Amino acid sequence: MIPSGRARVAGVIGWPVAHSLSPRLHGHWLDRYRIDGAYVPLPVAPDDLAAALAALGKLGFAGVNLTVPHKEAALALVDRPSDRAIRIGAVNTIVVGDDGGLMGDNTDGFGFIENLRAGAPGWSARAGPAVVIGAGGAARAVVAALLDAGAPRIRLVNRTRARADVLAETMADIGGGAIDVHAWADRAAVLDGAGLVVNATTLGMTGQPPLDLPLDRLPAAALVTDIVYAPLTTPLLAAAAGRGNRVVDGLGMLLHQARPGFAAWFGVEPRVTTALRDFVSAAASSA
Repeated sequence: MIPSGRARVAGVIGWPVAHSLSPRLHGHWLDRYRIDGAYVPLPVAPDDLAAALAALGKLGFAGVNLTVPHKEAALALVDRPSDRAIRIGAVNTIVVGDDGGLMGDNTDGFGFIENLRAGAPGWSARAGPAVVIGAGGAARAVVAALLDAGAPRIRLVNRTRARADVLAETMADIGGGAIDVHAWADRAAVLDGAGLVVNATTLGMTGQPPLDLPLDRLPAAALVTDIVYAPLTTPLLAAAAGRGNRVVDGLGMLLHQARPGFAAWFGVEPRVTTALRDFVSAAASSA
């Protein structure tokens, strides 16, 4: 529907932001639920982020999402960061309070877990050790979410081991399962006995080389997932499916992480449906 003068407004801040699928995603929900609202892309350079966030309340915004390169910087700029945003070290969702204050959250881990639950019914983080490939911002969100969900152990592998060591140390206070850091050369061996494998890197994304990960030692019952959603079926997922493992693509993580923000801004709990997946994936595949 066409927004009125009373429309609720939210958006996504990035630099650049033209590639973002969030306007398409939230626009679908706004149409589906017949909400008087708008969700707009906001190109903001890093040096202008503080001023842009400070102006949100004055401009009548209900809130925003943040994408690269702003997630880490936003943590220090919000008034009330959530515990999980502090733990992950980044903010991807901001809600403007009635007092104009900015509440910052990170919903990436929520989206990751919800995607696995929807894409692999019956899956449980408690089923066995999880192997996480990568040590960047996405990996931080994945590790925190898995620990919160009860993963008994996480085997962390990254090409630069020092980054994995730092991630493990900063996540040690979460409780739950232990985090073991392994050398990149041992990435195939750590799959032995794993219940879940997560590629939290950009390897396998369109334009990037594939993730070099032999799956010979991976149990047949293990679940394999990739945060990459362009293409939907990465070389890793194709190889895993070819040997009989259950696989979950990365698109659902994008869709589910958007739910809490939409609910806070527009007052409706949105659903991730097949129609939504098809609508967003059409744009992802043509990007």
